[in-house]
Amino acid sequence: MARLILLNKPYDVLSQFTDAKSPTPRATLSAYVAVPGVYPAGRLDRDSEGLMLLTDDGRLQARIADPKFKLPKTYLIQVEGDPDDAALAPLRAGVLLKDGMTLPAEVERIDDPSLWPRDPPVRFRKSVPDGWISLTIREGRNRQVRRMTAAVGFPTLRLVRWRIGEWTIAGLAPGEMREVLV
Repeated sequence: MARLILLNKPYDVLSQFTDAKSPTPRATLSAYVAVPGVYPAGRLDRDSEGLMLLTDDGRLQARIADPKFKLPKTYLIQVEGDPDDAALAPLRAGVLLKDGMTLPAEVERIDDPSLWPRDPPVRFRKSVPDGWISLTIREGRNRQVRRMTAAVGFPTLRLVRWRIGEWTIAGLAPGEMREVLV
């Protein structure tokens, strides 16, 4: 049986186990995952939080991370501004980025999801409102979600990956992990 670990990756943590080449030490997965022989199935930017999947099975890792399998990934995103349904329509159609058109996304406005506090906190500005959206994509380009929200005029302030396929971080605090059967 393959091992599959769900980790709620905290903000400011690299999605790798070592950072030996950095002149200044940065937090890595090794501070949170003490399970030998598992590797990340995909990446999550240092300035993003949420679900990372780790496995010891190369086939499972490829099925999770490879865009050709198109596993849906759902993000909870705090954006600058207060988008209405019309403002989100371009995301549903696909957005033109420098590296080409994105696939259509599933997107909706959501109420504040009452997540754990982020350290450091998201900057607050009285004169600029913010809102939350849920966005589901089936591809995984570099910093794609941030580029998509910026392209439609709502820059990302906080990005939390909530779900990949059937797996979610519901019930996991930042830095916590749980092993599931696959």
